[in-house]
Amino acid sequence: MPHHVKNVCIIDDDNIYVKLVSKIINLQKLSEKVLIFNNGKEALHFFLSAMECLERKDIPQVILLDLNMPVMDGWEFLREFSKIKNKICKNIELYVVSSSIDIRDIDRAKSIDIVSDYFTKPIKRDDFQRLLT
Repeated sequence: MPHHVKNVCIIDDDNIYVKLVSKIINLQKLSEKVLIFNNGKEALHFFLSAMECLERKDIPQVILLDLNMPVMDGWEFLREFSKIKNKICKNIELYVVSSSIDIRDIDRAKSIDIVSDYFTKPIKRDDFQRLLT
């Protein structure tokens, strides 16, 4: 079975969740590479560095973003990433994946135009198939 997307990015500080998601993606061969960042600041730094390089092959096609993280949370990442996304010159689907079931968080995330959708943890196996195909 071929990989559906070349690179997936997980931005989340929950190591158990990250290991589980990475394992599902690898076992189902949904992506060739999984990039992992523990907070929004690490991820933002990666994207800013990638923009400066002529070769942007490692830029992911899909981002799975948690909202609640130390250093730079998901909301701050969304605000900063919104400023640079159009300069990346690559179509990126960004999904918020959070443990928050607060309708205000869900509505707020979905109202941000760079957010493709919102999923509540734990994300279901079928959802991975849908997100990464």
